[in-house]
This record gives sequence, structure tokens and C-alpha cells, in this order.
Amino acid sequence: MKNAIYCVAIFLGISLFAGAETSHGQTASGSIGNGTVARGGSARGTVVLSIPAGLHVNSNRPNSEYAIPTTVRLTATGVRVTGVTYPRGRNKRFQFSPDTINVYEGRVTFPFTVRVPANFRGNTITVRAAVRYQACTDEVCYPPRTQNVTMTARVR
Repeated sequence: MKNAIYCVAIFLGISLFAGAETSHGQTASGSIGNGTVARGGSARGTVVLSIPAGLHVNSNRPNSEYAIPTTVRLTATGVRVTGVTYPRGRNKRFQFSPDTINVYEGRVTFPFTVRVPANFRGNTITVRAAVRYQACTDEVCYPPRTQNVTMTARVR
């Protein structure tokens, strides 16, 4: 009987821990300009990472060799996408580290530019973003995750 109770307690503990790992609540989204871009022109795009209160993610330059940086990788076909601009994070001190770690909190935007060639032959463009981050509380960091975002805009 004691073994059965012990096994149930372990199972519940593992289940709660596993649920905590998968439900961090971060959401990634994005957009390209106002939804249209001129043939031969360019538009500003933005990827947005929303981080719930009580959590943070390491910035793109976290100032720690052990912290996994946030990255945004963009891909597109037939158009030129410039590199992402990473915002400055906020230096924060945690009990587990003698040094500060640079983190993002709240709503973080990552702007980029899309250039559409004058000879582009489609009616829409598609840009895909892979947002990789590591969510943490003040005491624990969860395994890194990647969220994929697909952004489209009409070509006029």
C-alpha cells in the first residue's frame, strides 16, 4: 500500500513538472508593414515575443556563457529580408548568479526589413520566423523552445 501511494505521488509530481515545462505562456507573432508592399519597394516587418509576468527570457546577448540567447531566424523566397534588430535587454541580478544577466520581459519587438524586387512575379510574399528562446523564472530556467511565425503581405 505504501509503495502504491509513493508511486502515485511520484507520478503526480512528474505530471505537474511536465505541465509546467510546456505551459510557459510566451506567444510569438508578427506582421509585415500594413499588410501590403509595393513591387520594387520595401516594408518594415516586426516579430513580437510576448512574455507573461513572472517570467523572462534571456536577451540576444545575455552576458552569461550558460544562458541561451534569444534568436530570430528569418527565411523567405523571392524577396530579400535584412537581419533582425535585437533590442537591448535589461540587466537583472538573480540569486543563482553573482553576475547580472541581460533579459527581456513583457512585450519585445524585433524589427526587420523586406525588399521586394521590381520583377517579383507573385501577388503575396511570405516570411517565416523561427523564434528561439529560453524562458525562466527567478529560480529556474525551462528547456529552450522555438516558436514559428508565418507572416504574409500582398504585393501591389
